[in-house]
Amino acid sequence: MRPPPFLPAPLDAEGRYVRDAHDGRVWHRCRTRILYADTDRSQVVYHGNYLRYFELGRASLMREAGYPYREVEADGFVYPIIEIGLTYHSPLHYDDPIWIHTRPGPRERVRLGFDYVITHRRTGALVCRGFTRHCATNQAGVPVGIDGKTLHLWQTFPR
Repeated sequence: MRPPPFLPAPLDAEGRYVRDAHDGRVWHRCRTRILYADTDRSQVVYHGNYLRYFELGRASLMREAGYPYREVEADGFVYPIIEIGLTYHSPLHYDDPIWIHTRPGPRERVRLGFDYVITHRRTGALVCRGFTRHCATNQAGVPVGIDGKTLHLWQTFPR
């Protein structure tokens, strides 16, 4: 089955935000290149490394929104991952340039999510789609309501 297209068009001069022409949703994006250490014996990116790329996308979005994880934790909140989903569409190889697209996902009282799309920066090929779901906890690991700054980000993320 063919995945739905992902057609990002820049929204700002720096290209940090894009709008998918297919469904109209806005995504934050950052870029990186595939390290040799990220590949396995078959010369493609090892499947577990995509979770590291998701983390890079998530951390970049939060940092550029003015609320880096360091501040989240300093404010007494931790957001451990409680669920992950990932669908692969095409492989990545050493030194491939990629875009990591990230956006706030579903939000509940103590849970929130991020959605991701990774594309090849040169060809535009869709590499994968995925998500992470997180639970808001205090430093002791007890579930708590989502902190106000993160709620604000979810409410003000570009539409």
